[in-house]
Amino acid sequence: MGQHGFVNWFLDDLAAKAAERERLGLTRRLVARQNEDLLDLAGNDYLGLTNRPEVIFGATSAARTYGGGAGASRLVTGTLPIHDQLEGALAGLLQADSALAFSTGYHANLGAVTALSDADTLIVSDAHVHASLIDAARLSRAQVAVARHNDTADVERILGSRTQPKAMILVESIYSVLGDAAPLVELDEIARRHSSILLIDEAHGLGVAGDHGQGLTASLGLSRAEYVITTVTLSKSLAAQGGAVLGHPAVREQLVNTARPFIYDTGLAPAAAGAALAAISALNRDPSMVARVRANAATLAEACGVEPPAGAVLSIPMPGPREALAAVAVCAEHGIRIGCFRPPSTPDGISRLRITAHAHHTPDEIARATKVLSEITR
Repeated sequence: MGQHGFVNWFLDDLAAKAAERERLGLTRRLVARQNEDLLDLAGNDYLGLTNRPEVIFGATSAARTYGGGAGASRLVTGTLPIHDQLEGALAGLLQADSALAFSTGYHANLGAVTALSDADTLIVSDAHVHASLIDAARLSRAQVAVARHNDTADVERILGSRTQPKAMILVESIYSVLGDAAPLVELDEIARRHSSILLIDEAHGLGVAGDHGQGLTASLGLSRAEYVITTVTLSKSLAAQGGAVLGHPAVREQLVNTARPFIYDTGLAPAAAGAALAAISALNRDPSMVARVRANAATLAEACGVEPPAGAVLSIPMPGPREALAAVAVCAEHGIRIGCFRPPSTPDGISRLRITAHAHHTPDEIARATKVLSEITR
């Protein structure tokens, strides 16, 4: 096959895949968000801090002080004082002994799993964990076993028959698709019985779970156990971008020295670090926003006829991807922006409406949303 023939084959193959996606209603397109007058129930700004003046000031102040980027990897010249401040604030909020900031939450999960496991490790991964944890497990060189979602007996069974000297359990504190919480107390007991690391992704728990938004792990008193690792993203409740791994200081040292997504990546941009730091300060000053987001989530869940979620995410099953997209369009016509999950983003293969509650929505806005959503979901 000549070069011209290869190019034709390559483009024809891509066209066939695109046509199949279109046939199944699974085509995704990038559309720049406009300044529409829509009530946002689709984004992950759970605490409504993205446009708060103090958070914007935190970002711009950091950019003015340190520039547009960190300028290098953290191990060269890319570690800035604001990184140290952010890591200290994160450790304080999540009640952990140390924290290490990454450029994304995806990188935090990749770094933690690959640096803390190897070919002598068995990874037991919940069936509903985020793609970043799935990719991390694949890259780790460990043997991977997938446990049924939130099935502690299945986790126990898998660990009980392991032959590897080391083990790691991967879960989310609150899952991003179904919005349900992991049985962390039981998983902690299993991890101790089987001498396993327990890695908990708090992406959807931070800012939403616990009296002060400290996340589910800390609220249950598990965050300082030597074998518990917590990962977070800064792009949801903390209204910025980036991620972090929290745990024992020895874990931090291991990641600094061996985590490739940390070593070979430019440090977190100063503006993102500044915004996240300001968001933590805002949350510390006004922890009542945590109760507000949960109350709004419960009200929206009642309107949709589903159980209240453990966090801010409501999941409503739909007959198929086209019906989910149609519901999104109808809501937009009524001034409400919602999201939807379609395969392959859903671990159970079911298309769903994805509705996220926010702390800053007023009672009048919530009332307008519940009216539309009750009609749509009915």
